[in-house]
Amino acid sequence: MPPSHTPRAPRITRTVNIGILAHVDAGKTSLTERLLFDTGAIDRLGSVDSGTTQTDSGDIERERGITVRSAVASFTVGPAQVNLIDTPGHSDFIAEVERALGVLDGAVLVLSAVEGVQAQTRVLMKTLRRLRLPTLLFVNKIDRAGARHEGLLADIRHKLAPHPVAMTAVRDLGTRDARALPRSLDDADFRADAAEALAETDDALLARVLDGPPPTAAELRAALAAGTAEGRVHPVFFGSALSGEGVGALVRAMVRLLPPAPGGPDGANGQKGAGGAAPRGAVFAVERRACAPGKTAYLRLFAGELAVRQRVTLHRHGPGGTPVEYTGQITSLDVVGRAGAGTGAGRLTAGNIAKVRGLAEVRVGDRLGPAAAETNAETATEADGTADLGIATHFAAPSLSTVVRARQPGPGPAARLHAALLTLADQDPLIHTRALPGGATSVLLYGEVQKEIIAATLARDFGIEADFEPSRPAHIERPVGVGEACEEIARRGHTGLWATIGLRVEPAPAGSGAAFRYETELGALPRAFHHAIEETVYETLAQGHEGRPVTDCVVTLVRSGFCSPVSTAGDFRGLTPVVLERALREAGTRVYEPCHAFELEIPHDALAPVSAQLTAAEADIADARETGGGEPAWLLEGRIPAREVHGVKRWLPGLTRGEAVWWSRPSGYRPLGRDRRKPDVRPLTPPAHPFP
Repeated sequence: MPPSHTPRAPRITRTVNIGILAHVDAGKTSLTERLLFDTGAIDRLGSVDSGTTQTDSGDIERERGITVRSAVASFTVGPAQVNLIDTPGHSDFIAEVERALGVLDGAVLVLSAVEGVQAQTRVLMKTLRRLRLPTLLFVNKIDRAGARHEGLLADIRHKLAPHPVAMTAVRDLGTRDARALPRSLDDADFRADAAEALAETDDALLARVLDGPPPTAAELRAALAAGTAEGRVHPVFFGSALSGEGVGALVRAMVRLLPPAPGGPDGANGQKGAGGAAPRGAVFAVERRACAPGKTAYLRLFAGELAVRQRVTLHRHGPGGTPVEYTGQITSLDVVGRAGAGTGAGRLTAGNIAKVRGLAEVRVGDRLGPAAAETNAETATEADGTADLGIATHFAAPSLSTVVRARQPGPGPAARLHAALLTLADQDPLIHTRALPGGATSVLLYGEVQKEIIAATLARDFGIEADFEPSRPAHIERPVGVGEACEEIARRGHTGLWATIGLRVEPAPAGSGAAFRYETELGALPRAFHHAIEETVYETLAQGHEGRPVTDCVVTLVRSGFCSPVSTAGDFRGLTPVVLERALREAGTRVYEPCHAFELEIPHDALAPVSAQLTAAEADIADARETGGGEPAWLLEGRIPAREVHGVKRWLPGLTRGEAVWWSRPSGYRPLGRDRRKPDVRPLTPPAHPFP
């Protein structure tokens, strides 16, 4: 009897990291679950409603049926490994999507065949197109009543992507028997449709279509792959995550149309790695679990390789932009999707993702390596000073702030609350926790749902009941002129702090943040005194006036001195806020309020009343044009104060018979009121350190 052999799994030769993005409730997590089940990665199909999905693993996610944190899962198709990053769909958690964009090789944007193109869908697609990130569109829920096909394709072309290519047809649309039928380039009719769509972005192909000979199926496959990889065209697949219809065609497209990650030193993805290259990567998620003490960091590696027990240096920007770095040792490294990763003997190569433990101080946004992480998301940042993560930013900073207090009185509960919020800030640095006098802590928010999730997390994971003040717009201040101030050690009979500090404050371009420079010789002060001045400048600017941080400025040390052995670093920390406040008083500052960019589609006869109401809400309408196709309508674009957005959403349905389509997102700042000149500048709040 011949010996039996266990079939060997195919060797992984290519990896592709794909983000699953969507408007909330479009079926994103259900699609992720279906992909894992159909490819054999899991043996039981979970459900969002029952809280049994693989990627929504947190108790709060399971209870509420929404994704709050990005999660990673993987499956294999032949020699290809696909790492799926399931991201939140609710706009309050856009920061999680932000971080995922920095580590992706491609994306799948999920739409509902019933609800169609929704507000968050537009936000996500605008960003994906701006980054030219290869993207497939999956239209879910074809088996639900009200599902659309041709009309939705027209909406996609008009509102999302001008060059979609429909890769599936649908039979029995909107019924339980709905079927997604893959279209083949071997079919002459589809070949003609695909050639026409692809020729819109490919001049050489256009010449073949017009002058002949017609492109062959093989040439069109190559053109489709190239156009998808370059973000010029967007293949569209119809299907149902619940029934599995159309998912097989989507899986095949993931490995055939989306480009793989650059290969590592082991030759993965058919490329030779740069032997000896310094490791470079980015941390895009951090989690804490009761069953595994300490932090687990999800790290995407772009160059080099990592192994267990290796010491690494991570970089980030601290408050106000000051560079921070620290070194730690990897104690455990589990490569996502690789057998044996849990043995502790894993090795992470470029292009792959690993769960890394042992880095006690790690937080989301940290970057590995001296240079900025080589991400697909490096090119576009918002002009509002939000780029303080290792991964580049593509969405504006949170526009709301709130103050949190422990319900139980006393310094102990206040200290525990602050520590818990700092832990949450490791997972989401954009909440910018800041200690306030009296034991309160301020945090920044994208919306009220995020506040509810933070409150539930504090209660469930930390046992802390907390009260939140009503949210209010998060204002900032910017200098409007140049100011300079100096405090010196007296030659005789000096009293007070033993430090000489001179500071100059001047405005910087919007979105540049705060910067600190020296005009004094670096050796003129001991290193500890220099650090004390620089750190206190950033801390004081972050505290700002009445909780409004001062940003977009350059602070320069123009004079310094000390008296040995009397002077201490504490003298420089104590004097710096005094001198900085005087310099800002000399410069003058102006308050800015957060704004939203908006697009509003309204019926043709509603233009006058809606425009009047928007003007009353202090909106700046930058463009108004009639839309083409379908019912006549107006499309308005502009900016509006963040404080007015909720009011607009309340009165808009009444003026448009419920037919308006509103889309908005945080988009920088604009001046509020008048200049805060010298007599009006209130003292800066000194840095608060109520907890050790």
